[in-house]
Amino acid sequence: MNKIISVALFLSCLIPVNGRAEGIIQKGDVLNIERCIEIALRQQPNIIAAASMVNVNESKIGEAKSNYYPQINGTVGYTRTLPIGLIISTSSSSSQLVGSSGVAIDQYMAGLTLSQNIYDFGRTSSQVAISKLNFNSSRFDLDNVTEQTIFVVKQTYYGVVQAKHNRNVLEDTVKQTEQHLEQARGFYDVGTKPKFDVIKAEVDVSTAKLNLIKAENDLRIAIVNLNNAMGVPEAPAYTLSEDISFETYAIALEEALARAYENRPDLQSIVAKRKAAEISVDSAKAGNYPFLTGNASYNWSGQQIYTINNGWSLGAAVTVPIFTGFLVRNQVEEAKANLNVLKANEESLRQTVFLDVQQAYLTLRAAEEAIPTAKLGVEQAQENLDIANGRYAAGVGSPIEVTDAEVSLSTARLSYIQALYADKVAQASLEKAMGSK
Repeated sequence: MNKIISVALFLSCLIPVNGRAEGIIQKGDVLNIERCIEIALRQQPNIIAAASMVNVNESKIGEAKSNYYPQINGTVGYTRTLPIGLIISTSSSSSQLVGSSGVAIDQYMAGLTLSQNIYDFGRTSSQVAISKLNFNSSRFDLDNVTEQTIFVVKQTYYGVVQAKHNRNVLEDTVKQTEQHLEQARGFYDVGTKPKFDVIKAEVDVSTAKLNLIKAENDLRIAIVNLNNAMGVPEAPAYTLSEDISFETYAIALEEALARAYENRPDLQSIVAKRKAAEISVDSAKAGNYPFLTGNASYNWSGQQIYTINNGWSLGAAVTVPIFTGFLVRNQVEEAKANLNVLKANEESLRQTVFLDVQQAYLTLRAAEEAIPTAKLGVEQAQENLDIANGRYAAGVGSPIEVTDAEVSLSTARLSYIQALYADKVAQASLEKAMGSK
């Protein structure tokens, strides 16, 4: 799991997020699933955002630790005071300000002040511990986003492969219907078959071509989805190297559940947040306790810049909160309530993990069981088409019989491809549910 985080953090910093594929995918490249995942880890904005949040929370650890160190401040000031003595001229009809008297005073001052937290009943150490747990939580969040991205890439990758196979099946269907059309025309020309057979074959060719047009568009859409999953929507044309093959995924349900409880990054993230909330309760209670600080300062001051007085001061202070307007009590109650929320969310997520693994496991087993049946269906449909073509060629079969056999074979082949695709996606879903790529 840490390997996934490290890879995501490293790769996400290599390229700016711009949605372009220059230098990443070249026109005509052959991509396998590993390469597609690598591109997504480098380009997906969600991963880069999650990686940046890790950096944010890492900085917050340093912010919390800053209270361990002395705080030094410098001040420089200048004031000019002009005392005013009013001189008032009075007469029987009015009074008037006619002047002022006084000597201007220039005041200069400068100083350095050092303060050091000596003991605060665990306030600082608690904030450091909370920051570390939040940092760990953000790392698990990054891992969760990474695994979600990997799952989507796998799903869309196999979606493209499925769409390509579907297109190939429908291309074969067009060829089969065209061959049957030529055969029907030949029989019609020599007078052994009626015009109906030719028209029926022409309709079958048109239907097959319409289905092929839809399959071509489905393939283009599948490629768009894969490009988006990789974070390179403007990628040039490329090809995929892998085929969909069947391989049994051997794992018991109990083992899958154990892996999920141990590895699921979203579960580990909320556990870290819950631990941080537990510490927050104690940290809030510390608001009732005094804290001890030490301070030292060196100051310069005077009315003339060449006659400045200076001096040191050292001291320590104990600050005791006597009454804070019930602030601390409410902060403690808030921290306890937040802890209860996270405990409930953690339990809810554990139940969701259990459900996710069960559903993914059962779906995978059903997909594996469907593949042999779907494969057998293709073999039977092919045999049925061979028989129908033979009967038609011998003059004892009907064009409807041939059309039905062609449709059955096409449907059986598409069903077999769908079964293989469902198996691959079910494997990816189970891996995601277990928290492993």
